[in-house]
Amino acid sequence: MLRLERRSAPSTAMRVATPLVAVAASIVAGGLLFAALGHDPERALYGFFIAPLLSTYGLAELAVKATPLTLIALGLAMGFRAGVWNIGAEGQLTMGALAGGGLAAMVFYDAQGLWLLPLMCLAGVVAGMAYAAIPAFLRTRFGVNEILVSLMLTYVALLALSALVHGPWRDPGAFNFPESRFFSDSGNLPILIERTRLHLGYPLALLAVLVAWLVLARTVIGFQLEVTGLAPKAASFAGFKPDRTVWLAFLVSGGLAGLAGLIEVAGPGGGQLVPTISPGYGFTAIIVAFLGRLHPVGILLAAHVVALSYLGGENLQITMRMPVAVTGVFQGFLLFFLLAADVLVRYRPVWKRATA
Repeated sequence: MLRLERRSAPSTAMRVATPLVAVAASIVAGGLLFAALGHDPERALYGFFIAPLLSTYGLAELAVKATPLTLIALGLAMGFRAGVWNIGAEGQLTMGALAGGGLAAMVFYDAQGLWLLPLMCLAGVVAGMAYAAIPAFLRTRFGVNEILVSLMLTYVALLALSALVHGPWRDPGAFNFPESRFFSDSGNLPILIERTRLHLGYPLALLAVLVAWLVLARTVIGFQLEVTGLAPKAASFAGFKPDRTVWLAFLVSGGLAGLAGLIEVAGPGGGQLVPTISPGYGFTAIIVAFLGRLHPVGILLAAHVVALSYLGGENLQITMRMPVAVTGVFQGFLLFFLLAADVLVRYRPVWKRATA
């Protein structure tokens, strides 16, 4: 009989190497899938992983898509380290986009000035934090499972966005299309490279990686999150209050998700609110966080790998007429092989003879 026995001391080197193993296994599985669908696997893999990176525009798009994934995954990783499971980042992203975008589209739509964009960013961060505070309050006050609450609130936020752009926030001059007014020039993120969509949000994401690393590696807050996740009883004995950790994790992750939402509508979103803001960045960022081993630098690298899956999927839709689902399939492969590799890091497969 094949059984799994817990390893006495899991290998640190293998734990670091498992994301690379997961990526390699996903590439192999993707090639087999393309072959099964009747496509040339070599051509398909080239179009998925290599072709999007051969131009300045493609590299810029990679950074654009990696920006929200990096911001959201950084916030989620802080909570995951402490055993706080925020699964509703997509909803917090949407509320951040609504708050910041609403200021630009409904309140200051004809305003100009350097003050507008920082105000929009602040509104997005505050809205994301406020929306994340709901599951934090319910868990700390009533012991409600934060996974279910944060997940269900995501669909409330998406419905609120749909109701607003189809109703009171719809642009009167949009010929009845569900979209808001365009933001003024001051409400759009500056473009860093001409003829691309690379915007100021990418340097902000890099700055967030640096700040997150300093917080986790050099401050008491990072130590508190680590201890709370690894040994809750030891954390309580050391004076760390679990409720404060829950609030901290939710507020940070919600604020970063809200900022990512504002960046999406003020950058690649075209400077307006539409019914669909992101292709599911809030959920995909969960894969990014674990693929990056909950470490800020690892998350930055993992965000670019996952962002490439979006670019590759779009390229195969155009060049080989594949469905959009190819992106989700690759991301599913990535998560599956990552979890499988993690199991083998912690457990050893052993063959034992069955006894009567």
